[in-house]
Amino acid sequence: MMPTHSAIPGVDALWPLCLDIVAQRRGLVAPQQWDARSPLAWDASQGFALRGVWNDEAVELFDLVKPLLDRPRRGVPWLIGQLGQSLDGCVATHGGDSNYVNGREVLVHLHRLRALCDAVIVGAGTAAIDNPQLTTRHVAGAHPVRVLLDPDLRLPQTLRVFSDGHAPTLLVCDASRATEAAKRVDADQVLGVPGLTGADGALHLHALTAALEARGLHVLFVEGGGVTVSRFMAQGCLDRLHLSVAPVIIGAGRPGLQLPRSVAMRDCMRPSGRVFRMGADVLWDLDLRTLQAATARN
Repeated sequence: MMPTHSAIPGVDALWPLCLDIVAQRRGLVAPQQWDARSPLAWDASQGFALRGVWNDEAVELFDLVKPLLDRPRRGVPWLIGQLGQSLDGCVATHGGDSNYVNGREVLVHLHRLRALCDAVIVGAGTAAIDNPQLTTRHVAGAHPVRVLLDPDLRLPQTLRVFSDGHAPTLLVCDASRATEAAKRVDADQVLGVPGLTGADGALHLHALTAALEARGLHVLFVEGGGVTVSRFMAQGCLDRLHLSVAPVIIGAGRPGLQLPRSVAMRDCMRPSGRVFRMGADVLWDLDLRTLQAATARN
């Protein structure tokens, strides 16, 4: 006999299972054996899969977050970026107002990504304008470590992430400026990364991901803004990108992705992707690692 509609499990039943997987990956709880009675199945080659009947909303959410759930406890850093933008490719107005480009469904998804990742990374520009909390307050789940990328040490110590105590916060700069940074915020909030800033001032983001991995943070969420996500993408650091497009036209606003020019259309990136509806918005789930592997082969 098929279960009644009301008895079919949904997101409320699925989300705690997702958090359990993350807790096991972080070593906070003992690994669970996913046997035949479990609502989830595990296969070393295929990762997690839903078992039994679930409603459509739960199936869609699971499909969307499965790449994060399948991450092993140890391994090379794995990064997912996100941008919320308008139809004309802007992430904010010219003055920097981005509240809110996307609707509530995308906001909830963003908080879910925070809960599923070990750390959330934002650039100094986004932090200065938004003064974000970077917590999971809209969903159940532990707060990630908050990472502020500030190589020029321009962020004020009055930002709430430095004092609210909700989650650990790391101010990232080059190791050569760590002592200077420690005069601005608590020394234990400073992550000085050797080789982060080159002689020409360019950032070497693989050095940052290696430094975070050394701290046990290897599933990383690059939340914004457009400049920071673009830098991670241009340097081949991102495995995945969630690009949410809202039905709004901003005009001469701040652009989202800013990547090196392509001379011809054949040179443009064409990552494989999936589309998810989130209220009035459309979310593109783009697989960048498969794209990079295919580019390397060619």
